[in-house]
Amino acid sequence: MAGGETSGGHLTLLGVWPSPFVIRARIALNLKGLPYRYAEEEDLFGNKSELLLSSNPVHKKVPVLIHGGKPVAESRIIVEYVDEVFPASGPRILPADPYDRAVARFWAAYVDDKLLSTWIQVYGGRTTEERAEAARQVVAVLETFERAFEECSRGEAFFGGERVGLVDVVLGGFVGWLRTSEEMCGVKIIDHAKTPLLAAWAERFCALDGVKEVIPDVQRLVEYNKMRRARLGLP
Repeated sequence: MAGGETSGGHLTLLGVWPSPFVIRARIALNLKGLPYRYAEEEDLFGNKSELLLSSNPVHKKVPVLIHGGKPVAESRIIVEYVDEVFPASGPRILPADPYDRAVARFWAAYVDDKLLSTWIQVYGGRTTEERAEAARQVVAVLETFERAFEECSRGEAFFGGERVGLVDVVLGGFVGWLRTSEEMCGVKIIDHAKTPLLAAWAERFCALDGVKEVIPDVQRLVEYNKMRRARLGLP
């Protein structure tokens, strides 16, 4: 949702379109129905804007949400921030129950601790064999999420139950990239045969208004990765 002002000042999100972390922040803002300005970093591969460097001087990475002139960095923090600061805007992303909230935070952290660490090798492995082996490890991680979905969803459509929750948003930012694996290394990661609940969830999630607009097309991601690998001298 572009442009506009919220209580407390304008919202601006600094990002780059292929980043799963930027995607999750955009999904959260969209699902909350918050007006914001999206500022795409012009150079995907190199120079960073002065606004980004001054807004996130520690990590110098996107996404950064600027709210009323104050920067908030790190995607999971941004997701929780907008849910806490704007409780009356759109559905709540975090559960109200403290235990359910703790469980959601556990699985959200698991995405970045386990899924990201294995996915990086699919994205950046030197050989096709390295990337294929990493993809098989990602499948094993998703099998854990298959069981987590069964537990967290309680028979409903999303990790958050009847509505999208924290784990949906955090994991959902990766769905576009997970769908590229077959073209990138010949291994299908989101597989109806191995993880049927998760595969059905991904289809439902990506069809949602506020989500489908920001999940990149598979072919666009594949072409971006080819350019990135060429710049790094990777085959």
